[in-house]
Amino acid sequence: MGHREDLLEGAKRCLLEKGFVRTTARDIVKASGTNLASIGYHYGSKDELLAQAYVALVEGVSDDFDAPEQAPSRTEPGSLERFQEVWSNIIATMQGPDSMWRLSMEIVVMGDQLPAVRDHLAKAQREGARGILPMFMGGEESDVSDEEVDTLGMLYMTLMTGLIAQWMFDPETAPRADQLTEGLRRLMNAATRSS
Repeated sequence: MGHREDLLEGAKRCLLEKGFVRTTARDIVKASGTNLASIGYHYGSKDELLAQAYVALVEGVSDDFDAPEQAPSRTEPGSLERFQEVWSNIIATMQGPDSMWRLSMEIVVMGDQLPAVRDHLAKAQREGARGILPMFMGGEESDVSDEEVDTLGMLYMTLMTGLIAQWMFDPETAPRADQLTEGLRRLMNAATRSS
């Protein structure tokens, strides 16, 4: 691995241990075995490095959102069963003591103190909406239209942000996947009756 990759791995470890605000450039250098000049050379700034490290962490955890390939049966894309399955998998990533989702809440709460990180991640959020759609609806990320990203993708991202906040605030009262699914079922029934 080169310095660029070492820095990224070191930054990911620091984020999980200390979060955005408490991680210093020296922490990253120590965790990566590199030097301070490498941060500026490869990433421009510590904040840009931390933002890219966060995106890499999210991408790594998002592999757990979809059902495992070796599962005996897959649920139908777009179905309530798929909705429940994917949310169940997402919730499982929030339950560990080292859940990286607390970093998301740190950005929400302290975003004005982390403008470079916030700006980078605001751009990445749109791609997150594009990436989450195939998990629920099937298909390939490359086939997701901008209109789908701006509507259904943003709905899922809004649900995700709220769910993360609830799990970080109080895991004991945070919703389970079956509760979210039943809520969606009731919403769909109400919308059908009123139309």
